[in-house]
Amino acid sequence: MPAIRIDMFEGRSPEIKRELVENITQAVVDTLKCSPEAVDIILNEVSRAHWATGGKLWSDRQG
Repeated sequence: MPAIRIDMFEGRSPEIKRELVENITQAVVDTLKCSPEAVDIILNEVSRAHWATGGKLWSDRQG
């Protein structure tokens, strides 16, 4: 059974997350020829204060 972990910033709506997992599940089913029930997706929502790119916290970035 494939397990997919997605790390992303917190704050997206349940509707957006629902659409994301439905689309990813379908892509895995189409590619791996497995059932949707075999696909696990774990959404890990991270605060911008706990994520850095290029030595800078996302919470410190402008815009």
